[in-house]
Amino acid sequence: MAPPTPGSGYGGFRPLGSLPPSGPPPGSLSPGGPARRQAGADRPAPEDERHEPGGAPNGPGGHWTEPGSYRDGPGSYRDEPSSYRDEQGAPWETDETAESYGWTGGYGVVPEQGWAQSYGTGVPEPEAPPEHGEPPEHGEPPEHGEPPAYGEGPELQEGPEYGERQPERGESPQWQAESADSLTADLLLPGRHAAPPSGWRRALYQVTGGLVRAPQSAAAQRRKDLVQRARTPVAGGHHRVAVLSLKGGVGKTTTTVGLGSTLASLRGDRVIAVDANPDRGTLSDKLRLETAATVRDLLNEEDQIRRYADVRAYTTQSPSGLEVLASDRDPTVSVAFSDQDYADVARVLEHYYSVSITDCGTGLLHSAMAGVLRLADQIVLVSSPSVDGARSASATLDWLAAHNYGDLVRGAAVVLSAIRPRSKSAVDLARLEQHFAARCRAVVRIPYDAHLEEGAEVDLAQLSRATADAYLVLAAEVGDGFSWPRH
Repeated sequence: MAPPTPGSGYGGFRPLGSLPPSGPPPGSLSPGGPARRQAGADRPAPEDERHEPGGAPNGPGGHWTEPGSYRDGPGSYRDEPSSYRDEQGAPWETDETAESYGWTGGYGVVPEQGWAQSYGTGVPEPEAPPEHGEPPEHGEPPEHGEPPAYGEGPELQEGPEYGERQPERGESPQWQAESADSLTADLLLPGRHAAPPSGWRRALYQVTGGLVRAPQSAAAQRRKDLVQRARTPVAGGHHRVAVLSLKGGVGKTTTTVGLGSTLASLRGDRVIAVDANPDRGTLSDKLRLETAATVRDLLNEEDQIRRYADVRAYTTQSPSGLEVLASDRDPTVSVAFSDQDYADVARVLEHYYSVSITDCGTGLLHSAMAGVLRLADQIVLVSSPSVDGARSASATLDWLAAHNYGDLVRGAAVVLSAIRPRSKSAVDLARLEQHFAARCRAVVRIPYDAHLEEGAEVDLAQLSRATADAYLVLAAEVGDGFSWPRH
């Protein structure tokens, strides 16, 4: 763009920073250095201000000029208007005073022209802008008035206060990752953490008044995970677990009570154990009875049951919260507990309980077994750590697979019960566990416990730590199946 000339619509403007008639002596150098002339030094002034009181013009036609600044002929300002832009590059301002102008601070800068500076400021002019088409050097801002091209310009730096990286394109800012769910009680109330269960962590917690809480150990974290698995919500609303064995005396009923008590103590819903032994079962011997009612009484009065309190009149509840529906103990009864009877009982209980654990009778061909297997969602197979016990358990799996219960076999949990820690038995337990693990979903070892060997009421508080942990593992394995769809 060619520079405007005086009288061309600018109302008598002259270049900003040009020297008034009272400027420096002719031929003086600009503050920018010896290689450059002062901005506006060889620029003609408007006609109406080319005089100065007390002085005489020295240019042609009575004009005030500096020697060599106004000349005619080749190479003059008139013949080369582009040299004015290339050499001066100054913007324009009104000439309303003959006094020196102060530093403008960049106000009124016109694109493609340089910065203005008055005489006597002592501040050097900035370097000339780069040639047209040359991008500015890395880190320098683009020329005023020219928007930078996409992707150019200085890189985004990390915030000095936060030190966090800038979000990528399409990525949500960090503050948007916070939500109401992040405001937990553990975060906002650090002093209300639960005390460690035992060990030096608990002692440190008590000595410091809860101010210092050591991180959980690997064992504590594993126990926490097992508890969460045992608390898995029941997907179908009701889940049936059948505990069975082909050989008697291997701990089937004890396993039923241990598993049911552990689940009931950890979960907040209702858990019931049903004695489905067609003969006289021993499930009721594992807890202190609260009522003499049996499963036969419930069947006889089934039509009168309308709510949970009605069912509760036929059950006994242990200290752990497990409820037990005992089998008929009357020796004069000659009617066996059939598969239809079990189906009727199961239909009543599913409305009031989340988990039902059935203590099956010994064997697979008794009268109630067909109904138990038909309605079971998963099974727990109990075996002793002996050769005959292991072979009986494996034969049970063979029978189930041959009678279209292959899904129960694949999802079964096998319990190796009453394993003595210092037994002189030569049975390879690792090989035995490997055999059942290849056929079933899980294998759990229940160690020998003197409290369980008594054959009396089962109290979880009196179990050894190893036995209680083993039942927790079994409860976690069974709990994994609670999320399955109903059988």
